[in-house]
Amino acid sequence: MEILFDGMRWLHIVSGFLALCIFWVPIAVKKGGRPHRKVGWVYVWAMGSVSVSAFFMGIYRLTWDAGPDPDAIPFSWFLLLIAVLSSATAWYGIRVLRYKRRKAVHRQFADLLFPGLLLIMGVGISVYGWFIDFPLLQYFPILAIFLGGSQLIYWLKIPKTTSHWIVEHIVGMLSCCIATVTAFTVFGAPRLLNIESVSLIIWFLPTIVMVPMIIAFSNMYKKKMDRPKKSA
Repeated sequence: MEILFDGMRWLHIVSGFLALCIFWVPIAVKKGGRPHRKVGWVYVWAMGSVSVSAFFMGIYRLTWDAGPDPDAIPFSWFLLLIAVLSSATAWYGIRVLRYKRRKAVHRQFADLLFPGLLLIMGVGISVYGWFIDFPLLQYFPILAIFLGGSQLIYWLKIPKTTSHWIVEHIVGMLSCCIATVTAFTVFGAPRLLNIESVSLIIWFLPTIVMVPMIIAFSNMYKKKMDRPKKSA
């Protein structure tokens, strides 16, 4: 089992580093163009590997070997939350493109499962964070609760705007980018900088920076695509 854990850890490191290096490309290039689509798919597959490996390592730490670090258990729960958050947002970002022309309520199990799980995990881990007085677990799950709830609402409502699919694609993929950079600041940065931990504000910096970016891109496409048609 330890050999498998080491393999998953290396998969996590390599995939996470790849995702961290390329996540900005689909943001910067022309939307819908070849580079956007090609690099976007590489990012999605990289984050899929990150999610699977993170989920395995989190379960491993919780059930087999937490190690001597007293914060290993709380960070393992955070790792599980990041795994679900990454996979849920990436899946959502892809699926809204496939159903961009839908005119009815969407109840496919595969599309309701992830946001439901994200919502439940967000609530449970936040309660756990308050119980053990661990700030990262107290506040970060709020993002998971919001995203899980908003995704469920989107699928269970009939779209009323032309821009609905591209706005939700932006929300999904940039939320996945938040998970990418947050995981690096929590797990990678302390090791690279050879410090024990970083401050809470640094952990939340990706969210603070990227949420306004999500709002700006969403408003831009809403204005562009939802303009009322001029009468002849």
